[in-house]
Amino acid sequence: MEFAELIKTPRVDNVVLHRPFYPPVEGTLCLTGHHLILSSRQDNTEELWLLHSNIDAIDKRFVGPLGTIIIKCKDFRIIQLDIPGMEECLNIASSIEVSTLLSLQVIMRSGQPLTGTNGRRCKEDEKLINATLRAGKRGYIIDTRPLNVAQQARAKGGGFEQEAHYPQWRRIHKSIERYHILQESLIKLVESCNDQTQNMDRWLSKLEASNWLTHIKEILTTACLAAQCLDREGASILVHGTEGTDSTLQVTSLAQIILEPRSRTIRGFEALIEREWLQAGHPFQQRCAQSAYCNSKQKWEAPVFLLFLDCVWQILRQFPCSFEFNENFLIMLFEHAYASQFGTFLGNNESERCKLKLQQKTMSLWSWVNRPSELSKFTNPLFEANNLVIWPSVAPQSLQLWEGIFLRWNRSSKYLDEAYEEMVNIIEYNKELQAKVNLLRRQLAELETEDGVQESP
Repeated sequence: MEFAELIKTPRVDNVVLHRPFYPPVEGTLCLTGHHLILSSRQDNTEELWLLHSNIDAIDKRFVGPLGTIIIKCKDFRIIQLDIPGMEECLNIASSIEVSTLLSLQVIMRSGQPLTGTNGRRCKEDEKLINATLRAGKRGYIIDTRPLNVAQQARAKGGGFEQEAHYPQWRRIHKSIERYHILQESLIKLVESCNDQTQNMDRWLSKLEASNWLTHIKEILTTACLAAQCLDREGASILVHGTEGTDSTLQVTSLAQIILEPRSRTIRGFEALIEREWLQAGHPFQQRCAQSAYCNSKQKWEAPVFLLFLDCVWQILRQFPCSFEFNENFLIMLFEHAYASQFGTFLGNNESERCKLKLQQKTMSLWSWVNRPSELSKFTNPLFEANNLVIWPSVAPQSLQLWEGIFLRWNRSSKYLDEAYEEMVNIIEYNKELQAKVNLLRRQLAELETEDGVQESP
């Protein structure tokens, strides 16, 4: 992902720059993919060119309509920017915060290198991978296969990166299951959920035997590892499995949700799926050809996307105020991935969708979802923008069965729905009450101002 895609306000005029030993300078502030630039039309005035990678921390404050951003640099400089307009100031501040992460946050995904039994090299690959590292920095290669599976892949022409050719990279193997193992797990889970005759012990035993929550734990653990490498060490990471279209997408997508506040918004999450799943070539038509009931099992069928959505739900449940979308949004995506009247999830890759001319023949799911009448169904009433990194717990007691997917047809959700509606009503009432209080405060302030004017000599 390019930083330029995340810049909400790329240019602001009438910004005043304050810095040590220089008089204040008024000019135009521009954000690019690499620099923060302030340019003035005054003669003999030096421009400010500040690399995003030199920004250590920022503070922001507001006085009336004027916003101030204080930038603390890694070389110990402190720079102040006075920005007219609260919205512009917030947009610039959030963009700078993201830029400092991205200037550290190279996250890559790929299929396995084709080293084969002879240990073949691709110097172009080596040069490309190593180019992402800064001097003296280490990178991490997260292989989503067990070591023995990666070693066996050499017999078929695959393999993994040789440490001698990637001296600054450390390889870590984190096993994430694939294909028929995931499909069998889904089948066992659904069968267990549909069995109404079993007692508690048998139900818990069958739930454990399905290994569904174990898969959730494996995926979340690997995603947290990737996020920690990026956030706490400032290291670049490369995630790969065999083809690079399944477990790699789960890991990179969840790492971004953990790290990036925008990925927890509705539009940001839609963009993440479009970028990390659809454009990256996850074969939806093959993976989602059948679900849990069909007797004819194909080797390429697997609930990869459903597992990803389940992981997102686990994080949403642990951080209920940090996501703009609600559980219904995730359930809707699950349904349309398996069967949809829209063209978004059709085909196995972007090339197939272009050949089928789906943009001309079908409507995008996002166009339908983003209509105000539909968007309200998927908006989380508890949402409060959280610019911090969120770290989900992967402890066994922290992971739960997603009842909204696996038990919704087996028991009534009437009382849960009623409780949810009551919560929404209370929140809306509080918002209306707060708006009235704010209005009364403004009116009172206006009256006090008028009284002061009348009493003055």
